[in-house]
Amino acid sequence: MDQSLPALLLVVLVVLLFLHLHLPTGIASSAFNSTTASSANHGNTIPDDHHSDNSQHLNVKEIMANTKIISQPQELLETHQETSDRKWKLKLLHRDKITAASLHHNFHDRFLELMKRDVSRFTSLIRRLTINRTSSTSDDPYHHEVLEENFGSDVVSGMDQGSGEYFVRIGVGSPPTSQYMVIDSGSDIVWVQCQPCNKCYRQSDPVFDPADSGSFAGVSCSSAVCDRLEKAGCRGGRCRYEVSYGDGSYTKGTLALETLTFGKTVIRNVAIGCGHTNQGMFVGAAGLLGLGGGSMSFVGQLGGEAGGAFSYCLVSRGTETSGSLEFGRGAMPMGAAWVPLIRNPRAPSFYYVGLSGLGVGGVRVPIPEEMFRLTELGYGGVVMDTGTAVTRLPTMAYEAFRDAYIEQTRNLPRATGVPIFDACYDLSGFVSVRVPTVSFYFSGGPILTLPAKNILIPVNEGGTFCFAFAPSSSGLSIIGNIQQEGIQITFDGANGFVGFGPDVC
Repeated sequence: MDQSLPALLLVVLVVLLFLHLHLPTGIASSAFNSTTASSANHGNTIPDDHHSDNSQHLNVKEIMANTKIISQPQELLETHQETSDRKWKLKLLHRDKITAASLHHNFHDRFLELMKRDVSRFTSLIRRLTINRTSSTSDDPYHHEVLEENFGSDVVSGMDQGSGEYFVRIGVGSPPTSQYMVIDSGSDIVWVQCQPCNKCYRQSDPVFDPADSGSFAGVSCSSAVCDRLEKAGCRGGRCRYEVSYGDGSYTKGTLALETLTFGKTVIRNVAIGCGHTNQGMFVGAAGLLGLGGGSMSFVGQLGGEAGGAFSYCLVSRGTETSGSLEFGRGAMPMGAAWVPLIRNPRAPSFYYVGLSGLGVGGVRVPIPEEMFRLTELGYGGVVMDTGTAVTRLPTMAYEAFRDAYIEQTRNLPRATGVPIFDACYDLSGFVSVRVPTVSFYFSGGPILTLPAKNILIPVNEGGTFCFAFAPSSSGLSIIGNIQQEGIQITFDGANGFVGFGPDVC
């Protein structure tokens, strides 16, 4: 036997090991470290805290290829929808897919616009929560705005939906007129721009005309539906609504009952705002589909028809695929890991969750759990939000979290920070890099480990990636849609739980 054969085999093994360590591999999927649990029995979710690997691959080349693709505006056609006796499903599109404005900017410009919208939304959210905790006074800017315009009162939404990052397509009226609608898990009002339009922003579809709908019915001031608004105005015997936001966006008009159509599913007598005067950063969408926790949101109005449940998968921005939004208990997945929702009576629209800590590379960052706790006065806490892009954390928690990540990525070349990020990397010379995992530790034990692409995101076409988290000067934390992308998320408001997984999308 040739004595050189064992040596040759050893060389081959070494080469194969080298290739395995250095060639790019697929991006690791997000995973909730929990054993399977029945969606009908939230309390039996059993976490598995063992990590087989505390790092994962970030496919730099693939992600950078997507930054160079500028999607054509979405054709104004019906999106694919599936219906059954237990659920109804429709496509979920990112804002850039249907707004022609995206054709006129490169990736970096679109990123800067996103950050501008996101800062505006976050600032308004903080301001609105502060207003919700205090009674109106003569110094309240919203109070002055209403008086100057001779309008009785305003309806305050849970969040500023100005960023409008994810849209669905539904039918409004009878016969149904197809409209793109922003989804907002922090708003309790469903509204569309309406003719006659005293002031309207640009939208992709023709503005809805109630005169063409056989099912449109105005709501009287004495109606029980009008009473369900937090505050309502009245003019000419008709119930009036107004939703104002801290960034100057608003919608005003008449409250009405109307039919909404989701594929073959028809929902009658939905209370919607018919907005005759509108302004804001909703460009592309006809209005908003509020999915918040209050009684006037779309989910709240459905009641028993959907069992207080809905599920969504947010598609990653920059890709040519679409996500999904489903209503009904039939949409609740088997095998999800369930986390209790926390109710804040001072902000009933918001979906709060109990976050106990953060992890980097499988190691828990030393942050006091109290930093994420919702107080009895309604301060602090952690909100799940579809409209905020970047996850915000209290400054002290963010800095400890960021420093732990930087410590475990010392092998990666750093880059200059960009708005609003201060931990960035130059990955222009890489095909794939190995990065530490990032995890959310939820109260009760479950741990959500994020996909690598939800942690480091590209901010330009030159290969600069940034740690997609930011500090909050307030005590409020927000889990944004960048961190939610690609993860199946289910809200069971009726029973007070939010589920993660088990599928990725």
